[in-house]
Amino acid sequence: MQRWREGLNHLRGLCRQVGLVETVKWGHPCYRHADRNVVIIGAFRGDFRLSFFDAALMQDPAGMLEKQGPNTRHPDMIRFTTAARVAEMEPSILAYLTEAMGHAEAGIRPPRAAIEIDLPDELAEALAADPDLAAAFQGLTPGRQRSYVIHLTTTKSPATRRARIEKVRDKILAGKGATER
Repeated sequence: MQRWREGLNHLRGLCRQVGLVETVKWGHPCYRHADRNVVIIGAFRGDFRLSFFDAALMQDPAGMLEKQGPNTRHPDMIRFTTAARVAEMEPSILAYLTEAMGHAEAGIRPPRAAIEIDLPDELAEALAADPDLAAAFQGLTPGRQRSYVIHLTTTKSPATRRARIEKVRDKILAGKGATER
């Protein structure tokens, strides 16, 4: 976005300064080290961001990392609303990038926490009544299972949740997440 050009270019320069390899993934500048994604830059209407992959490993001594949303487990991004803020935070940003590169180089991954997914009653009932649906749902990755729980719990009405389950049944059987096509 034109509005964030200066700040985005500064972030790009910092990533390249520490030796990250620039590529494009998901339509955004993504930076890699040791054959792993380390950070990605994104621009939005109200801000621009530097988001860390494997952020659960980050120490965050400056308290700069924020969660991207209510369903994000770990703070994983630094949000900027002015280009000047990038310059102010440059030493800390460089330290964070260096730390993330160290994790990538060492091959360290965050531990996979066992996630207990609290199914809405309507989904639990649908799975109990439909063995094919239950088997397909259990075969989904935990993230895809969570995507359906989030999709269903954004509505207050049980009737709407049941209707949504009917609409997404084929997607579940196909092994896709709620937001996948």
